[in-house]
Amino acid sequence: MRKPVKKNTQKPNPIGSQAVIIFWLLFVIVIIAVFMANTDTIIRNFNIFRTRLTAPSGMMEEELLEDEEISEPAPVERITEPGIITVAPNQTQTQTQTPPAEQDRPVQTPSTQTQTPTQTQTPPPAQTRDRAIYFTQIDRDGQILHTRVTRRIPVSDSPMVDALNVLLSGPTAEELNRNILNLIPQNTRLLSATVRGSTAYINFSEDFMFNTFGVEGYVAQLRQIVWTVTEFPTVSDVQILIEGRVHNYLGEGIFIGVPISRQSF
Repeated sequence: MRKPVKKNTQKPNPIGSQAVIIFWLLFVIVIIAVFMANTDTIIRNFNIFRTRLTAPSGMMEEELLEDEEISEPAPVERITEPGIITVAPNQTQTQTQTPPAEQDRPVQTPSTQTQTPTQTQTPPPAQTRDRAIYFTQIDRDGQILHTRVTRRIPVSDSPMVDALNVLLSGPTAEELNRNILNLIPQNTRLLSATVRGSTAYINFSEDFMFNTFGVEGYVAQLRQIVWTVTEFPTVSDVQILIEGRVHNYLGEGIFIGVPISRQSF
């Protein structure tokens, strides 16, 4: 009779298998940690190995020389005082002098002081002079007379022109109340006034030739002009011009082709 085969009833040791597994896990972790810590070195050596395989011999020697160069050591930090760190330069390091800092130039700020405005001197008043101006006045009997009024006119280089312009502007309101009139036709303009010798040449616009008061009005307007102009001591008579030309007659038969003086009236 066969002997009954005894079965191996021993169970595997689970503690030993776990220890083996833990050992290999730790080994793999260490390998991975070492690999990650030296990744740059491994990649660099791998690139050098690949370069040696693919590059020519001359280039490989140059790269080997470059690899053998020793990098300069990092500057050493030295503590001189608590909380203050100074860096000691290496002996091989070239000393570079930093240029001295430029002195800060003073910045000129705009003055905030308010300047008092300079007192402007008022110009002196313009010099004036009294001038005799002649208008026409009708008395109670209806007679037409010439009347002398005095006007203060600013002094200028053309006093005769100024006096004639005042004459053409007419009497004032107070003078009108005294029946002082201007019988020179309205809209008459003075074009020019010049003196040659003792004769004044007075040039009027064409409006001077049309007087609505008839013959007495023409005589009155001529007398106003002649007496006003001959107030100037260098003038003895007046030549009337119309638009720059000499006309023989003014209105109805009043001859103005020659210079007219005060004695002509």
